[in-house]
Amino acid sequence: MFSRTLTKKSMKNYLDEIGRLQDAFERADVVLIGAGSGLSASAGFSYSGERFEKYFSDFRQKYGIQDMYSGGFYPFDSLEEYWAWWSRHIYWNRYVDAPNDTYEKLMEVVKDKDYFVLTTNVDHCFQKSGFDKKRLFYTQGDYGLFQCSKFCHQETYDNETAICAMVEQQRDMQIPTELIPRCPQCGAPMTMNLRCDETFVQDEGWYRAKNRYDEFVRRHEGMKIVYLELGVGGNTPVIIKYPFWRMTAKNPKSTYICINYGEAYVPDEIRKQAICIDEDIRKIIVEVLRFKNNK
Repeated sequence: MFSRTLTKKSMKNYLDEIGRLQDAFERADVVLIGAGSGLSASAGFSYSGERFEKYFSDFRQKYGIQDMYSGGFYPFDSLEEYWAWWSRHIYWNRYVDAPNDTYEKLMEVVKDKDYFVLTTNVDHCFQKSGFDKKRLFYTQGDYGLFQCSKFCHQETYDNETAICAMVEQQRDMQIPTELIPRCPQCGAPMTMNLRCDETFVQDEGWYRAKNRYDEFVRRHEGMKIVYLELGVGGNTPVIIKYPFWRMTAKNPKSTYICINYGEAYVPDEIRKQAICIDEDIRKIIVEVLRFKNNK
């Protein structure tokens, strides 16, 4: 069982860690990115505050909902209202570009490396920012896909046309009844392809991505690899954080890098191989990119 040590902020530590991070990237043959919600937050996809108020003030006023995350669990009275909420949520977090260029800058950092991305994010920002689709594994689903709510078959369906129609045609927090998406197989209401219980659909595309990820890990065992963990919290550590710790411990040539505002920590067992930076992710990416372009 790993123990963990929290980092402490100081300017000296910060500059030292930036230098070590840049050296690690220079020496690395391979970069495996593990990305959580903190990366998209750094890109401007805030689920609360001004952005939430801009798009969901009517839901806040009616139901007291305070942020997009908690609103996703609200027991709305009708499917018309449920899809008014979710169509907005999906539209503004999947089909609209991120408010800033954090993902594009990250792509510039790793584009010359042999890289792969493992992410729990469902907003599709990596692919929209130029990352190779065959180097991405979205483990928890995609806002851009529907699946049957009754789990009657293992297929997913692109939803952009349906979502845009719902956003455009909704009135008074209701979509027209005829726009409620229904399963083409059983007629049950559709739902989002998001992992929240045992009904999550892992379609053929999901398994192809998983196999490519597994093969990437296998091919690069023992190499000079950077495990770059960005914005991964404690909700699902078994997907990215714990595997990255274990792979780092097994490979003395590897470096584990954790960049996470407020949650940058590392087990004592791999501290000598680790770099933890408690700072905004975009700020650090800009620093690394500046170094890369000026070397």
